[in-house]
Amino acid sequence: MERTIRPGRLRGTLIPPCSKSYAQRALALALLSEGTTTLRNMDLCDDTRSALAAIGALGAAVERLDATTLSVTGGVRYADREGGRCTLHPAGRLHAGESGLAARLFAPLAALGDRPVRIEGEGSLLHRPMEPLVGPLRQLGARAEASDGHLPLTVCGPLRGGEARIDGAISSQFTTGLLLALPVCPEETTLHLRDAVSTPYLDMTIAAADRFGAAIFQRDYAEFYIPARQRYRCADYAVEGDWSAAAMLLAAGAVAGEVTVRGISRLSKQADTRFCEALVRAGAAVVDETDAVTVASRPLRPFEFDATDCPDLFPALVVVAAAADGASVLRGASRLEHKECNRRDALGEEYGRLGIAIETPDPDTMVVRGGAIRGGVEVQSHGDHRIAMSLAASALRADAPVTIAGAACVAKSYPGFFEELERHVAPRG
Repeated sequence: MERTIRPGRLRGTLIPPCSKSYAQRALALALLSEGTTTLRNMDLCDDTRSALAAIGALGAAVERLDATTLSVTGGVRYADREGGRCTLHPAGRLHAGESGLAARLFAPLAALGDRPVRIEGEGSLLHRPMEPLVGPLRQLGARAEASDGHLPLTVCGPLRGGEARIDGAISSQFTTGLLLALPVCPEETTLHLRDAVSTPYLDMTIAAADRFGAAIFQRDYAEFYIPARQRYRCADYAVEGDWSAAAMLLAAGAVAGEVTVRGISRLSKQADTRFCEALVRAGAAVVDETDAVTVASRPLRPFEFDATDCPDLFPALVVVAAAADGASVLRGASRLEHKECNRRDALGEEYGRLGIAIETPDPDTMVVRGGAIRGGVEVQSHGDHRIAMSLAASALRADAPVTIAGAACVAKSYPGFFEELERHVAPRG
């Protein structure tokens, strides 16, 4: 699918979808809870649908109460505390779509059962690493086999707990899956995490587990202690707004108008709340309210920003940097290789088509030389939702329309993104 974005000014109030990171965690915890959980503000994107399919395969019963409310009856059976563990009765196959979080989160949960489960995926997910899960799962009592370090991954429990080491350098998602599975195991667990990245996402995991009744303790993101034989309890849980999506809307406002994004809070544990810090550094006007942020465009200046712990911000950061007069320096670019595409290379290639030079003097550094956005071109999404949204936001300030090929990929996280832009953009006059 192609979408053509015409230059214009963005104005109005927009509401992003729910956080798919929190939504997938909430679905996993509802699966592991005794009783029935109500999940509110559950917008369905492709990744959330993958998580819904996963909990169904692992034994949960899901009922839609209205457009954004789900009822989830957990699929676990808890033995007496003296008996030592909960049990799952999974299907033999779990399909994670293209969701890296779903694959890495639900693999340890599938290992709570005592029958083999084959975790499969499609598209770019087949090229994303799974190997960091294999060793820890084996150390904690399960069987695990990956196909050349990638999906398909086969796991078989029961997971017992104990002590394990995990490499956290590629993604925090591997650790998140283990942290959510281990509280219900019969043995207490100590996880030793090396080279932790994206630590705010681990804070999100611990907070979500706490909301469903389980305690997880950590020391400097290097050691995690998980008491044994805990029980998750059902909850009435509202999923907060998505800061990754909000950042893209705020970026568009910063370069092409004025926008208020509602349903978000700077007090969130989501890593991408730091985007407001980057906007201020770049000289945008930012007004923070209790549940909203307003951004207005101003002449932007080059800025520096370290996105190592919030790599999903890179495409939105490039929108702002491309509109600044000078060279902005973004660090943490080495985190971009194992996403839906190699985002470091894709951003350089596609922004080059828009007349913006992006240099990578070393694997971790991206230098964006801002200036005029050239329109009248076709750019490629590379099948990556965040690349597509980034190009669309920058196209608003181009000198001619920009056509984005492969634009349908935004359904992965924000199906209504283009429609939302169209409703709030007026032609430049």
